[in-house]
Amino acid sequence: MTAAKQKSKAENSVDQAARPVSDEAILKVAKEVVVKFIEVGRLSPANFDETFQSIYKTVQDAVRS
Repeated sequence: MTAAKQKSKAENSVDQAARPVSDEAILKVAKEVVVKFIEVGRLSPANFDETFQSIYKTVQDAVRS
């Protein structure tokens, strides 16, 4: 790979990392985590609301910090 291509690739990854993350993307990630928790039996309907809110807030804090 040429130096110009490497530089261009590095700049693109920086641009992507600097882009704001939408609320929709955060919701999708939180949903996927919740689905995995349900699949492995770590989440039940009784504690869904509390757990989902906690997962959503954690994902949101991670991407917006």
